[in-house]
Amino acid sequence: MLYFQTDGQGLLFKVHIQPRAAANQIAGVREDAVKIRLTAPPVDGEANRACIKFLAKQLNVAKSDIEIISGTSSRFKKIRVRLTDDKTRAKRANEIQKKICALVGKKDA
Repeated sequence: MLYFQTDGQGLLFKVHIQPRAAANQIAGVREDAVKIRLTAPPVDGEANRACIKFLAKQLNVAKSDIEIISGTSSRFKKIRVRLTDDKTRAKRANEIQKKICALVGKKDA
C-alpha cells in the first residue's frame, strides 16, 4: 500500500528512484513508495532535478510545487506536492493521490 499523508502545506508521498534507466517511467510500487525509473545519473543532484521535473509533468503541477523533503542523497525520497489554497487543499490532495495510484496501476507513464 502506498504511503500518503497530508500536512499543512500539501500532500506527502514516497518514491524509490532507479537512476540511469533506459527511459523515464513509473515502474510500479516498491514497499510503500512509487518506483520511478529515471535516465539521469545520481550525480550532482541530476536525478533529484529529473525526479521533480518528471513528477510535475505526470501530476500536471508546477515544478516549483514539488519538493523533496527527505532523502536527497538516497534512492528513497519523501516528496511534498505543495497545495497553497486552504479551501481546496483536501480536494486537490485527493485528486493527486488518485492520479498517482492510476499512474502506478498502468505502470508505464
